[in-house]
Amino acid sequence: MFIELQTVEKDLGRLLYNYLIETGMAEGLASYINLFVLVVVVLVLVFLLDVLLWKILRALSIKLARKSKNNFDNFLVAHRVPRFLAHVVPLLILLEFVPVAFSNFDYAGGIVLKMIKILFVFLTLVIFRKFFKSVNGYLKTLPKFKDKPIDSYVQVFMIFAWVVGILTIFAIVTDTTVWKFFTALGAASAVVLLIFKDSILGLVASIQVTINDMVRIGDWITFEKYGADGDVVEISLATVKVQNFDMTITTIPTYALISDSFKNWRGMQVSGGRRIKRSLIISQKSIRFLTPEEVEKLKKIQLVEAYIANRDEQIKSYNASNQINKELLVNGRNLTNFGVFRKYVTDYVEQHSAINTGMTLMVRQLQPTPQGIPLEIYAFSSDKRWENYEYVMADIFDHLLAALPYFSLEVFELPVSLEPTQKG
Repeated sequence: MFIELQTVEKDLGRLLYNYLIETGMAEGLASYINLFVLVVVVLVLVFLLDVLLWKILRALSIKLARKSKNNFDNFLVAHRVPRFLAHVVPLLILLEFVPVAFSNFDYAGGIVLKMIKILFVFLTLVIFRKFFKSVNGYLKTLPKFKDKPIDSYVQVFMIFAWVVGILTIFAIVTDTTVWKFFTALGAASAVVLLIFKDSILGLVASIQVTINDMVRIGDWITFEKYGADGDVVEISLATVKVQNFDMTITTIPTYALISDSFKNWRGMQVSGGRRIKRSLIISQKSIRFLTPEEVEKLKKIQLVEAYIANRDEQIKSYNASNQINKELLVNGRNLTNFGVFRKYVTDYVEQHSAINTGMTLMVRQLQPTPQGIPLEIYAFSSDKRWENYEYVMADIFDHLLAALPYFSLEVFELPVSLEPTQKG
């Protein structure tokens, strides 16, 4: 049956040729005219068929888009997947037509047939690429996949598709099988690994980043080695794009995320607060014991009034029971201006409306330095937004710097005589 069908097709392809021979035309000229007419007729028919299929697929796409509940088909249309699918049937028809039209031109027919097959391979790759781009765009609209590195997986699929496509083209050109090329590829694996080193490293890194949930799109990361400090906007097979807070873009190799150290601020963003960790450097010369008169004066500060009264009573009772000579303040137990100020800072931060008191909160004295004694505030701002966080921190330290003189304390400042001279 198949042989009979081929015979019928061949006879149809030679109808014009036979007619021209009967009219007395030379065989060579009759063959060229027959070929030209057949090619023109089939190309016109294939073009009309391509347009017709495109109109049918477009109408079906619109109809499905109106009925479907998701917008995946919208992405297919936006990336012109139906338009490229409409080219498949015309190309298949051309593949069947070439042996018929070029029956008298075997060599030329073989070349044209190879060209159409190669074109079909490229068309298949384009359809795959458009389809994966549509899938990528659709998945990014879903909350579950919005922060996942879908681009990396699309690139991996396309790399494999292009490798298979290129091997298929080589097989078509050389009239051999694809499996022979895969066998030869095994022998040249070292060269392939060298050429695709970055892609392979990126693939492994993308898988590890996803499995370990190290980075998501939208995370704020700091990568000092590459000068990155901002939000992740794209994760692809080879690179990670970070939009810094100065609106510049830093590109980081994907494999650097697993080979180097970087800071991901996601933990802070999903927690109950953003950490405040800043110190006041208090001049050691301003720290001293408080006299009874100064104690009474500090009792007027409402925030520490109860604390000073309670501590002053305990200290007086202890000193009296132990017959401490208070002619010198250093004897016995005493209040210091630094200790009272530390208590004042603690109470002030605890009562601040922008501080999350459910998280760690402490005011601690750090090891003395040549510049003075650091008094560090360790707390968490309830508002994690950068501008609001900076405002909260500045508001706290504005108040504390203004409160220092009430406790007869001073912050360290470089003496004027030691300041660097300015050259005009």
